[in-house]
Amino acid sequence: MGSDTSEVALDLFPYLKVYKDGTLERIAGVEVVPPGLDPQTNVLSKDILVVPQTGVSARIYRPNFVIKDQKLPFVVYFHGGAFCVASPAFPNYHNSLNKLVAEANIVALSVDYRLVPEHPLPTAYQDSWAALQWVASHKEEDGHHHEGWIKDYVDLDQVFLVGDSAGANIAHHLAFRIKESDLGQSFKILGIGMIHPYFWGTNPIGSETADGLRKELVDKWWLYVCPSDKGCDDPFINPFVDGSPDLAGLACHGILVIVAEKDILRDRGRFYYDKLVKSGRRGKAEIMENEGEDHVFHIFNPDCDKAKSLMKRLAAFLNQGSGKGIVE
Repeated sequence: MGSDTSEVALDLFPYLKVYKDGTLERIAGVEVVPPGLDPQTNVLSKDILVVPQTGVSARIYRPNFVIKDQKLPFVVYFHGGAFCVASPAFPNYHNSLNKLVAEANIVALSVDYRLVPEHPLPTAYQDSWAALQWVASHKEEDGHHHEGWIKDYVDLDQVFLVGDSAGANIAHHLAFRIKESDLGQSFKILGIGMIHPYFWGTNPIGSETADGLRKELVDKWWLYVCPSDKGCDDPFINPFVDGSPDLAGLACHGILVIVAEKDILRDRGRFYYDKLVKSGRRGKAEIMENEGEDHVFHIFNPDCDKAKSLMKRLAAFLNQGSGKGIVE
C-alpha cells in the first residue's frame, strides 16, 4: 500500500494509484466475500482451481435445488474492472452472479483472470481462454479432472459467454478465438451477453466528442493497461481497426448488447451492434439500452428497477435454448 508520504506517480481514478517508489494501491474492487449459500437467492457457490499451471481459479454457482436429471444452461462469466481491479469474490460481483443464477436458473462460472499491472495483457485473455478450454474438456469422456457441478447439472450444448465492461471485451475476443481453434469443432457457444462493453478508439465518436474530460479518463485507463504504439486503436480495445476480424466470424448464434444511456462507452456499444447487424452474420443480434443509467450501474445498484429489468432480459436471453428465450 502507498502511504501519505509517498508521492503519487499516476492516479488512475477511480481504480488505483501508482506511487513513485513503485508501490501500487488499488482503490476499487479490493473487498472480498467468501462463497457459500446465499440465503436471499438460495444459490450455492464455491471456489475452484481451473488452471493448476497458472493458479487461475473461478467461482462456480448453481441453484441450491435442481430437479433430478435436469441439465441447465451454463454461463462463463468475465467480470469488469478495466483489466486492473476486481475479482469474482468482490461483493458486488458475487451478489450480481447470485441474482443472475437465481433469475435465469443456470449454472455460472465466474473466472478470476489475473490483473494488470502484475500480469500484463494479454494475460487476462489467455487466462480466460484457458478457463474456457477447461470447461470444454468436460465434453470428453475422461473425467478425472471434471468438476462435479458441471458434470451433474450443466447442458454443455447451452454454453454462453457473458461479461460486463472489460469482461464483455474478453467475451468478444474469445468468440473469435474459438472459431479459429480446434475447440470450435466440438464446443459451441450459443450466445454472448455483453453488458456495457469496454471498446474504445483514438478518434471520438458520438457523445465522446462532447465529453473531453471523460474521454481523456478512458484514454488514460487503456494506455495504462496496454501500453503499445497502437494506443487506443490496439485491436484488443478497438475491434474495428484495419486488420480486425469481421464480426460475421463470431463463434456464436445470438448476441445481446446492453448499453447505458449516460455511459461514455455507450456509442461504442451501439456501433458494435450496428456492425453486427450489417455484417450479414447468421443468428440474431439484439440491443437493450438502460435509460438514465451509467456504466455497470446494475453492479452497484442491483435492487433498482432498471437493474432488475436488465437481469430479466439477460435471463430470457440465456434461456433461449430451452425454447423460452428470445433468439430465433
